[in-house]
Amino acid sequence: MARRAEVVRETKETVVKASVNLDGVGDAKILCNIKYLTHMLNTLAHHSLIDISVEAEGDLTHHIVEDIAICLGTAIRRSLGEEPKIRRFGSASAPMDDALASAAVDLSGRSFCKVDLKITGLCVEDMVVEDIYHFIRSFAEHLNANIHLDVKYGENDHHKVEAAFKALALALRQAVEEDQRRKSVASVKGAL
Repeated sequence: MARRAEVVRETKETVVKASVNLDGVGDAKILCNIKYLTHMLNTLAHHSLIDISVEAEGDLTHHIVEDIAICLGTAIRRSLGEEPKIRRFGSASAPMDDALASAAVDLSGRSFCKVDLKITGLCVEDMVVEDIYHFIRSFAEHLNANIHLDVKYGENDHHKVEAAFKALALALRQAVEEDQRRKSVASVKGAL
């Protein structure tokens, strides 16, 4: 069964289309005018091995960031299917030069997000810091996932966030992986 989904969101503020293929090779096609977010989505796709396609336009950067996160989280959740026989959990650490980040993901069907990127500036490239946090939280909420993302240390804000996205990608790669030994969903309740 193909583990793919596409989500389109059209509002008075944005038009966003996102599609994913969980069994891809990490290809990314990102069309949005936020350069650092494009870089992070390319990073997420490449290291998770999830093919990600995003086309987004809108009035304000904040609205575009939020709606991409909504669509991407929703698309990954839908691509898992009704009773996914996946590993469910994933965790990873990733360095990026001076920075080290760790991520833990639980595709539990319940959203919770704890993020500490230790960013010291107001912006990273062309993104304000609050939009970076908002992207991750909105992504977790619409993926219906627990995401714990923590930068352990670092000096360069760009490197800190990139390390965090790499760790998130690696953890997500583990969590969405099909578990051939599993006879039912990865929950003692019998449902995620």
